[in-house]
Amino acid sequence: MSALTWIRNLLSRRAVEGGVLSLEEQLAAWRKASERMDWEISREEFQRLGPPPSLTDADVAEGFHAVCLFYGFGDDGSGHSDAVLSGKRAWLYACRRRRGRVWQSPYIDFDRPDAFRLRPSAPPRPKGFYFASIRTGAGFQAATVASIRGNFDSFTGWGPEGLQFLCITHPHFSDLMSERKTPFLALADYDVAPYGFNDFFDVPILFCSNGTLGLGIGNADRNYPGFDIPILRL
Repeated sequence: MSALTWIRNLLSRRAVEGGVLSLEEQLAAWRKASERMDWEISREEFQRLGPPPSLTDADVAEGFHAVCLFYGFGDDGSGHSDAVLSGKRAWLYACRRRRGRVWQSPYIDFDRPDAFRLRPSAPPRPKGFYFASIRTGAGFQAATVASIRGNFDSFTGWGPEGLQFLCITHPHFSDLMSERKTPFLALADYDVAPYGFNDFFDVPILFCSNGTLGLGIGNADRNYPGFDIPILRL
């Protein structure tokens, strides 16, 4: 029995705790996106996937509630994936899939390294498929991104994972946002310099209102009501 068949047999086609979908459904979403966007994720890459890691007792005690599947595109020049490209591709997929029901801040420019980056102290992201333990409702709505970053140690913020989660594998979360059933998201592992020149003080934020998915920016030192700061463990 192949690893992929083992995963399919192990995980049923149902949403798990917190609205996170089964791995089988996440795999189907990745196949669909890759085919539609010509990303050329090979059949062999899907077949090489092993079983996902289990949440440890420590993970559960810290509020991590699911394991999700992500993908690292490109190369950052040091053997890891290009975390900006990994997020950009997910966003472009949402732009096509949602047929215009998206909004992007003019200060978000994925193609300018002096305006958008993975924060320097963030852990590099692997190439290809990788798993991460996630905590979507991290309970940080009363905090700022800057203050939470000071607590990052064995866990970190979402970067490309936030865009891939909301745009590829879990687009139904945007409906939950529109209905105010789940918080909007601040992606703490990305930095934004709204005016360029490497003057980084903002972070990307994801929200949805009246069916329109938005990618905006917020100051890392300010608290925004209704926004949470999701975290993950690689």
